Amino acid sequence: MSTSHQHPAGAPADEDILLDNAPHEFVVPTTIVQAAITLPQNVLIAFIKVYRAIVSPLYGNVCRYYPSCSAYGLEALTTHGAIRGLSLTVRRLLRCHPWATGGLDPVPPGRRTFAPGTEPKIILLNHPHQHLNH
Repeated sequence: MSTSHQHPAGAPADEDILLDNAPHEFVVPTTIVQAAITLPQNVLIAFIKVYRAIVSPLYGNVCRYYPSCSAYGLEALTTHGAIRGLSLTVRRLLRCHPWATGGLDPVPPGRRTFAPGTEPKIILLNHPHQHLNH
């Protein structure tokens, strides 16, 4: 559920519709082999989603980087897969400490690409300037 921005006519803004209709970050396997290969990636994505739903709200917005470490990890796993995505996420977590300068720290482009209009919600949220009209 997104926070709605209302247009003068009272209809939700296009970006709200785009976010509401965006697919999830999980890889949907089409074969048993693909299910076995993508299982670690999907388990890690689920772990971060649970963290974002339960633990993250308790601390508020304290990350010094944009996107936040959990959003970074979710995008890294979504676009790079389990091994490379986990490696990028751990490197980011090690950089995030009270003495870090922080700032913009985007996930490097990954091997998994998305056609326009099929980007998972985390990609839309982490890159609003590329996908959402303001």
